[in-house]
Amino acid sequence: MFRTKRSLLVRRLWRCRAPGGGGEEEEEATAATEPGSAATNEARAHVCGGGGGGRGCCPGKAGRGTRAAAGAEAELKALTHAVLKRLKERQLEGLLHAVESRGAARTPCLLLPAKADSRLGQHWYPLPLLLCKVFRWPDLRHCSELKRLCGCESYGKAHPELLCCNPHHLSRLCELESPPPPYSRYPMDFLKPTADCPDSVPSSTETGGTNCLAPGGLSDSQVLQEPGDRSHWCVVAYWEEKTRVGRLYSVQEPSLDIFYDLPQGNGFCLGQLNSDNKSQLVQKVRSKIGYGIQLTKEVDGVWVYNRSSYPIFIKSATLDNPDSRTLLVHKVFPGFSIKAFDYEKAYSLQRPNDHEFMQQPWTGFTVQISFVKGWGQCYTRQFISSCPCWLEVIFNNR
Repeated sequence: MFRTKRSLLVRRLWRCRAPGGGGEEEEEATAATEPGSAATNEARAHVCGGGGGGRGCCPGKAGRGTRAAAGAEAELKALTHAVLKRLKERQLEGLLHAVESRGAARTPCLLLPAKADSRLGQHWYPLPLLLCKVFRWPDLRHCSELKRLCGCESYGKAHPELLCCNPHHLSRLCELESPPPPYSRYPMDFLKPTADCPDSVPSSTETGGTNCLAPGGLSDSQVLQEPGDRSHWCVVAYWEEKTRVGRLYSVQEPSLDIFYDLPQGNGFCLGQLNSDNKSQLVQKVRSKIGYGIQLTKEVDGVWVYNRSSYPIFIKSATLDNPDSRTLLVHKVFPGFSIKAFDYEKAYSLQRPNDHEFMQQPWTGFTVQISFVKGWGQCYTRQFISSCPCWLEVIFNNR
């Protein structure tokens, strides 16, 4: 019997589903060292973050658990095939392109009726949740765990008739109430503005400054403080250990891709920078940056989406309790988004009542992001300046 093109596309899509099953925990230790393991890491991200639910199994009931898992797999397959067979051929091709490229390619929205839910067992799943569960995160349970990316047509729409169900137009939400494990704590003593210069551009808290000469003979600080240029909302500095590579990258668009190797990439390409660092570790980590991150200015603050195959580590003054005297370094897994910066909270931290608090440099408008390698008390690297590849994002507070 001849198979139609649509049925072949459905079969290919099912073969591209995210890995799951009982072998996740045993393979977890090797996932981070295997190249091209984005889908595997995405499937395990919530488990690694402490949300796996403590799956243990009684040896005497192993057979029953295996049969139950096989039944659930068959039910999921039947439901997924039923949903996919309702799609047009063009929609199937777009979805397959998104899944096979792991979100690297620019793919169109998959617009489907917003009220078209599907039932799996005793639960009803909205179509975006179902497709994310099948193709990205098997442990996904609720729509509240997802965040839509700003480039999606359904972004910001409260009750649309058609809703985008492209699983790579959504990310997994990293909630601070139940965060991935913190890896270090830093004193917040440096979160103090200078009364003389509240709008000054902060220097690096680790390396002592970002005042390298820029083309044209002007320092980066002079470029940033140019009174007529208020179009940029942040600048990005890329560092390799204690050496900054390239000049500051000024950001005017609301969204920026920062990557090493991204097909159809448009943004800050770290792979095009000339680096003299010959360290094998730096070169190894640099090659693992891959699709990198997406930095987005939204209504409620600045979000970071980890598009790469490896974790990133973030330190920001606004990620923690304002009353805390310490800063956490947060680990963000592949496929996860985190609100890395909150303007309102930053302004409240900038103007404390304590007079003594006003006598130190203000660096609360800076976020630090390290690729692959963490830093802090649980690592051999105590400071981010010891990390192989990292970013400093400096926000415009004018």
